[in-house]
Amino acid sequence: MRLLGCALCAALAGCATYQPLPLAQDARLPDHVADLKVDAASMPVPALRKHVFDPSHGLDMTDVAMLAVASNPMLRVARDQRGIGHAQAFAAGLLPDPVLDLSRGYPTGGGGGSTAYSVGLSYDLTALLTHALDVRAAHASERQVDLNLLWQEWQVITASRQLFVRCVYQARMLAVLRDEVRAREHLHAQLAQVQQRGDVSLADLALDQSALQAVQSRRDDMARQLLASQQALSAMLGLSPKAKLPLRESTAVAAPSETEITRNLATLAQRRPDLVALQAGYASADARYRRAIWRQFPAIDIGFSRGRDTDAISSRNFQVSLTLPIFNRNRGNVAVAKATRQALHDEYTLRLVQAQSDIARLVKDRVLLQTQQAELTRSVAVQTRVSEALAKSASPGDLSAAQDLALQLRQDDQRLGQLGVEQAMAEQQVALEALAGNLGAE
Repeated sequence: MRLLGCALCAALAGCATYQPLPLAQDARLPDHVADLKVDAASMPVPALRKHVFDPSHGLDMTDVAMLAVASNPMLRVARDQRGIGHAQAFAAGLLPDPVLDLSRGYPTGGGGGSTAYSVGLSYDLTALLTHALDVRAAHASERQVDLNLLWQEWQVITASRQLFVRCVYQARMLAVLRDEVRAREHLHAQLAQVQQRGDVSLADLALDQSALQAVQSRRDDMARQLLASQQALSAMLGLSPKAKLPLRESTAVAAPSETEITRNLATLAQRRPDLVALQAGYASADARYRRAIWRQFPAIDIGFSRGRDTDAISSRNFQVSLTLPIFNRNRGNVAVAKATRQALHDEYTLRLVQAQSDIARLVKDRVLLQTQQAELTRSVAVQTRVSEALAKSASPGDLSAAQDLALQLRQDDQRLGQLGVEQAMAEQQVALEALAGNLGAE
């Protein structure tokens, strides 16, 4: 009994102890980029680990991606969930503890006799037979959890870069619209003076006012879109809505060639974290399916005991317990494990096909955008030559302010069209880089 007490004390010494973790009553997001810390060595993508983070010169696209990985609130929750997943996988790979039985009996009835006792130790032998499968399933589950987090980090990087592109191009378009509004306001003021002299009708002035209001409305809509994009980017970076983001207009993203895209598709399943995570999940489900099949056979418990009865006769016993597979036979768990494996098999196939389809769709859309960009570039070049030719050939006073403004507005509209196409191409390229599994490439 003394030896048993020492063993129990040693076992209790390794037990976990409770530690309180109070909830915050006043959680706030930082208002300044300088309040956030970025550890480049912990970045999940090689390109981010090599980048020198220095917000004092403004934030470029890579700086924004690094901030998003380091400070995105949803990623913090995902990392906590990864801890839960690792703990569950750790628990699944542990062996069950042996069972110790103790009993003591006292004689009654006044007939004399000695005190009886019994000490027994038993163990589930089936757990040893299936432990290798449990460990395999646990390791695959851990890998799946890590890869799912990596895919979430890829998605946050992609979304932050797309928001960066959107903010930069919307700011450029807002600048064009503001110039257009200023030009129209100047012309409208001149037109109002002319109308007071009676040279222009009130109806013409009203039409010009409507045109001015339409441009002002476009400017205000773009300002609201820019504000919404900036606030969405601030939220993604873990900053408060009041934070100011000093973005540097660096939005160039290298576009892969058709050959590179075709080569990437051939190895997509080995490079994209979500697909590799599904492969790990399938491996875990396959190991659990095998374990469930093993559990169809009779469960074996072996035990040893030593005891003494009230007649002071001591005995040593060996015990084997078998579960008779008559009614249950673990058929329910086998069916669940088999269905789970089939579901993961089908989900992986669907995700792979969907990934290939998404990439093909973006490639075709890129061709259309490139065609549209080329057409707009030609149109802008023609319009510029026409404007320059008119300006050179016209005598002083030949071109009215209204005609000058009309030429400028056409150029502004074409410039807005160009910026819209460039924004779409840049956002598309950012998405294509992640979908094609290139984000983690060296």
